[in-house]
Amino acid sequence: MKRSRNPFAIAAVLGVLALLGLLTYGILANAPDRGIDGALGRGERVPAPGFELARLSGPGEGSLANYRGKVVVLNFWASWCEPCRAESPLLERWHKRISRDDRATVLGVAVLDVASDARRFTHDFKLSYPMLHDGAGSVLPDYGVVGYPETFVIDRGGKVAAARRGPVDEAFMREEVAPLVAEGA
Repeated sequence: MKRSRNPFAIAAVLGVLALLGLLTYGILANAPDRGIDGALGRGERVPAPGFELARLSGPGEGSLANYRGKVVVLNFWASWCEPCRAESPLLERWHKRISRDDRATVLGVAVLDVASDARRFTHDFKLSYPMLHDGAGSVLPDYGVVGYPETFVIDRGGKVAAARRGPVDEAFMREEVAPLVAEGA
């Protein structure tokens, strides 16, 4: 007896195989021994991926290159992210502390968020540090961002010196940011 092949079943199997292939690629491409996390794990600093994004408030664009020569606490966040809400007062306090002599700054990037919601967030939390908007999430793959918030500390030479997957705390800021700000003071 001849067995008929269901084209929908074949398409479903091929779709599952393609999805598994993409998942495997994603896991291997973001393995901890690669990228920013891998370099930091080996005690190395890697150049921070550059980007140019729309300013969250006001016209024009801003870029990471605008902050070359400064220590940058680069924070990826979203207005709907509860841990982002919890860490934002700490980031504001540290921005005020480290930006006094123009040697360092916190730079926020609202990602995969509606610009009006992100602007309301910055207003509600009285955030004064510079903010950019990456509505499409185009910068996320370059930094390996998979959740929010995620923070990268970039030294004066433009290299990633530390990263925190999840909310930053006072200890992280004291241990990873303060020494870089103090260098060359």
